[in-house]
Amino acid sequence: MEEKQLYQLLKNSLYVFLGACCFGILSTVVKLAYSKGFKFQEVMISQFFTGWLILLVLMLVFARRRITLKQFGRLACVGLCTCLTGVTYYLSLQSIPASIAVVLLFQFTWMGVVIEAIVNRKIPSRATLVSIIILLVGTVLAGGIIGAEQLQLNLRGTLLGLAAALMMALFVFFSGRVETQMSPITRSFYMSCGGLILLTVLFTPKVFLEVSPANGLWIYGLILGAFGVVLPVLLFALGAPKISTGLATILGAGELPVAVIVSMLVLREHVSMTQWIGVIIILLGIAYPQIAAVRTKKAQAT
Repeated sequence: MEEKQLYQLLKNSLYVFLGACCFGILSTVVKLAYSKGFKFQEVMISQFFTGWLILLVLMLVFARRRITLKQFGRLACVGLCTCLTGVTYYLSLQSIPASIAVVLLFQFTWMGVVIEAIVNRKIPSRATLVSIIILLVGTVLAGGIIGAEQLQLNLRGTLLGLAAALMMALFVFFSGRVETQMSPITRSFYMSCGGLILLTVLFTPKVFLEVSPANGLWIYGLILGAFGVVLPVLLFALGAPKISTGLATILGAGELPVAVIVSMLVLREHVSMTQWIGVIIILLGIAYPQIAAVRTKKAQAT
């Protein structure tokens, strides 16, 4: 691997990692919105509608381009995956503890590797498999399952949590493969259209009309739209097409450490020593493939 290729790999990996970190901010903002009395439907609508507006402005200013109906359909389907990740995950929280929901969501790491292996008909590399094992261990620790007094499992909530993981894995996979020749802004805008269309169908237009910008919801919508729709989708659009799906899903695990740290700083939630160990293990699991790539380059140079 040449030095320039290594630099590109690390740069694109950083894009995907930062996109995942953006997702980690959402859970804290959603909890703050709920504490102010806003409902699940209102929060979801504000997130995707605000994100769609921001991307619309960016596209009109920087990346106007006509696309075909087929291209729109493909990109909108990728956006559906993002939206369904949020819908299924938030619904799972209604019937299972947050610690279980987080661990179920983060099954997307190995799901993404399996999807790539099936599509490419190729066994994952040793570095990828080792990284997945490290991430799963770290997720269990950081999720707070160990030491919990009582774990309540519910079939509906468990299935919804796994569905969220599958949707997340599919989003990462398709982000690196669908209409990659388009500018990231154009791709991101039409992806957001898919999520907005789905919410319109799920909640009906009446719910949209009931959301009032005068009650302060727009503040949460702006933050959620920026960090839940605009930035992660743009960053994934920049980096995911240039790296493997397996590596992209591994980097996606950066969401959990950020979620733990932000909830501690903003919500003043207690983070146990076990959870901190889990966070460190997750970061090591994310870094492992990058370290392996550097070692490979040095070995080839000697």
